[in-house]
Amino acid sequence: MFGRKIKLLKIFGFDINIDPSWTVLAILVAWSLSMGFFPAQYEGLPGATYWLMGIVAMLGLFVSIVFHELSHSIVARKVGTRIEGVTLFMFGGVAEMAEDSPGPRAEFLMAIAGPVSSMALSAIFYSIVIFGLRPGPIAGVLRYLAMINAILAVFNLLPAFPLDGGRILRSGLWVWKKDLRRATRTASRIGAGFGILLIVLGVFQFLTGNFIGGMWLFLIGMFLRNSARSAYEQLLIRQALEGEPVSRFMSTDPVTVKPSVLVRDLVDDYVYKYHYKMFPIVEDSGQLVGCVTTKQVKEVPRQDWDVKRVSDISQPCSEETVVTPQTDAMKALSIMSRTGTSRLLVATGDRLVGILALKDMLKFLSLKVEMEET
Repeated sequence: MFGRKIKLLKIFGFDINIDPSWTVLAILVAWSLSMGFFPAQYEGLPGATYWLMGIVAMLGLFVSIVFHELSHSIVARKVGTRIEGVTLFMFGGVAEMAEDSPGPRAEFLMAIAGPVSSMALSAIFYSIVIFGLRPGPIAGVLRYLAMINAILAVFNLLPAFPLDGGRILRSGLWVWKKDLRRATRTASRIGAGFGILLIVLGVFQFLTGNFIGGMWLFLIGMFLRNSARSAYEQLLIRQALEGEPVSRFMSTDPVTVKPSVLVRDLVDDYVYKYHYKMFPIVEDSGQLVGCVTTKQVKEVPRQDWDVKRVSDISQPCSEETVVTPQTDAMKALSIMSRTGTSRLLVATGDRLVGILALKDMLKFLSLKVEMEET
């Protein structure tokens, strides 16, 4: 779902990550609050005060979203769903689920936790303003945070999958249909419908002169529509591959390279011939000693290609490059997604037994979904 994430910290055992797109939201929020919202609400303050209020409010929004997603994550852990971490991005944040909920009750509890936590934050901020502070910049920031948390809770309760309300809807459909796939498909279609509605509203707002509001509605609608489809596709992938061993998809006759091969011969006789970006390195005895990639080749000056050998530029095997024949195919796919590679070595001990290619898994997935989808 995301590109390169930046890990900020760990809270309660969950990694808190930030996607580079979050900086766009942070800048827009700070700018709009400093130049528009706070000056309109609290007249007569110095410009520097408005900017300070805008930046503090933006950071408060950051904390609020983290709190919202951590609530999902903590409840998910208690009901038996593994969460890989929390990532903030341009349209808010998401608790990244490594697996589906074990049942509709767990799905409901995990989904409702976010809106409840946001409403609780809103109530706390309003209480501080009403009972503890006089009108001023600090009270203004807290009043904004109370409002934005209430909006965050209400928006997430829309029955548009994969928003929290859509997940609550899916839990009800799950109970009714007794089938997670059918429940997800229905919820996904409703979510995509909401996305299209927001896109239409965004275009209308844009044409009537509300350019900023229209742009945001359009972008959120596009995001919601694509996310709904993506969530359903991820479920299909997980159900098709989970429980299947890597041995079912691997090629048992992989192309291997000896450590003594020159880099130039590697390029001419292997890369250009087979069009792979990674090759296993195997000794004459059959022992797997590492692998070599086109990325490593590119780091070698061309004048050294006739001098350096594969053994000089190879990298050792690791958990990110090697799996066993018994490894779950879904876990292997997760490794590929995390590392950005499309091929993994399959080994038993120090013996290479095959190569797992992403394209082979996708072919199986396409056929299985086509045969089983109704």
